[in-house]
Amino acid sequence: MKLYRPVGTKELELIIRSGNKAFPPRLPEQPIFYPVLNEEYAVEIASKWNVDYNDDHKGYVTEFEVDDEYCSMYEAHTVGAGYHRELWIPAEELEEFNKHIIGEIRVIKEYPE
Repeated sequence: MKLYRPVGTKELELIIRSGNKAFPPRLPEQPIFYPVLNEEYAVEIASKWNVDYNDDHKGYVTEFEVDDEYCSMYEAHTVGAGYHRELWIPAEELEEFNKHIIGEIRVIKEYPE
């Protein structure tokens, strides 16, 4: 399954440190890791929310593949408009989720461009 994750610069630096193989652990106030199901939604978050609220005013869209069978364990949630779809991965399961990433996490868009 192809997934997307909008990230800021700090999270991107941690992804790069992993060799582009894993997402970093969640912060204590972040109980859920939520990869999104489509690029349009990821672009919206990265270009608006990340650019507005991150200290350096940058946002990135990452794209990655995860084992379909593993992803089927998680229900997709719609959190706004019909295309605002994401998986909810409990923070304590993120390390296992990372093991099911196929290949590398790639940056496909950067904002502001």
